Amino acid sequence: MNRKINILVVEDDKNICSYITTILSANNYHVTTALTGKEALSLAASLCPDVILLDLGLPDIDGCEVLSQLRVWSHIPVIVVSARILESDKVNALDLGADDYITKPFSNAELLARIRTSLRHSRGNSQNKIYKALDLEIDFEKRNITLEGKQIHLTQVEYQLLSLLAEHSGCVLTYRSIMNTLWGPYIDNNNQILRVNMANIRRKIEKNPAQPQYVFTEVGVGYRMRDNEYETIPESLCQIPKQFNVHDITRKGDNEL
Repeated sequence: MNRKINILVVEDDKNICSYITTILSANNYHVTTALTGKEALSLAASLCPDVILLDLGLPDIDGCEVLSQLRVWSHIPVIVVSARILESDKVNALDLGADDYITKPFSNAELLARIRTSLRHSRGNSQNKIYKALDLEIDFEKRNITLEGKQIHLTQVEYQLLSLLAEHSGCVLTYRSIMNTLWGPYIDNNNQILRVNMANIRRKIEKNPAQPQYVFTEVGVGYRMRDNEYETIPESLCQIPKQFNVHDITRKGDNEL
């Protein structure tokens, strides 16, 4: 069975939240809910959802502020679902980084169509739909991982970590850049959470975790995933991706994973 798409619904009206959850669950989405802005930011960092449905009128932090803070570190697709109908509200939300804007009330069909569109756009950012190296295959479109033809089951965070490395296969991603991408810029410098997730991944995909074939540790710097066998990446191009700051490289003497 393919991994379900995970959607974070940020809505303080419990009736509307329950209604949206029912619609999404009936269409085979996995749903997590947040009633406040602070809870939404925390869940976005810990769960790495595929799409966020964001109400603007939250009780603690305005939804636009949640969106602004989220865009500091994440490109998770955000669909604003709001009762605010003024053009200025829509323009402001889109300028802050929202991918789409739906006004209440909305139809079930429209909501589901907007979600499908956001997912297509986010997946379309990567030219390669499938990563394949040796006996490991990752289908980004289906969110499916197989090893020697058998499906591998990862947690949500493990999948996000492995797919992030696979999308940049052959290139080194620093510890800090990975942590910023998955858990946000406010996570502390303790690498334990990254270390634990990587250990779990290696136990699931490596024949011998002590001698990995797929995910390599660049000591003191970060991780590098084996090149996708369908790609040829010159050594000169296997550098830290442009979106990652070179100052994130772990200095000599820092904790090594």
